[in-house]
Amino acid sequence: MSSSKPPFPDRIELSGEGLVLRDWTEADVAAMPDLFDHPDIAYWTPIVSPFDEAAARARLDRVRQLRADGTAILLAITTDGRAPLGEVMLRRAPEGTELGYAVGPAHRGRGLAVRAVRVMAAYAFEQLGADQVILELEAENAASVAVAVKAGFGLLDVPLIEGEEKGRPYLLQTWGLRPAP
Repeated sequence: MSSSKPPFPDRIELSGEGLVLRDWTEADVAAMPDLFDHPDIAYWTPIVSPFDEAAARARLDRVRQLRADGTAILLAITTDGRAPLGEVMLRRAPEGTELGYAVGPAHRGRGLAVRAVRVMAAYAFEQLGADQVILELEAENAASVAVAVKAGFGLLDVPLIEGEEKGRPYLLQTWGLRPAP
């Protein structure tokens, strides 16, 4: 981590837009497979598949390590601070402050991702001093593109990001949002 960036707080809870974004806990391990063991999540995200209890425990350890390293914050999306419905991520990267999200299949269609992205973007602007937050999305992922548009992001005129994940090539578009004046 660059010495110019302060470490993330040990605990984070963000509220807004009818959501409570909170740290993942040991108590969430049992719920994580229902959220993340799904073909859509396996296809569109780097989250491991199949996603079972062992994967959930490994993810919880990784979430804590990323926070400790000052690289990323991953928070459970909830409506009341209790049962997790999905996840939102903020990652410090060379290309900027990147956000990401995944919502469990049973909880889709409620605007959770859009609201979680807006709350996390506000945190990035207000608490971390980010001058822009970005989303990196495949154009074919219509649900994620819809989240970007509804959350107020615009497609940036930058080169596509080429890569491969789980043996599948991808091209990512970069979407950006700046703080309101």
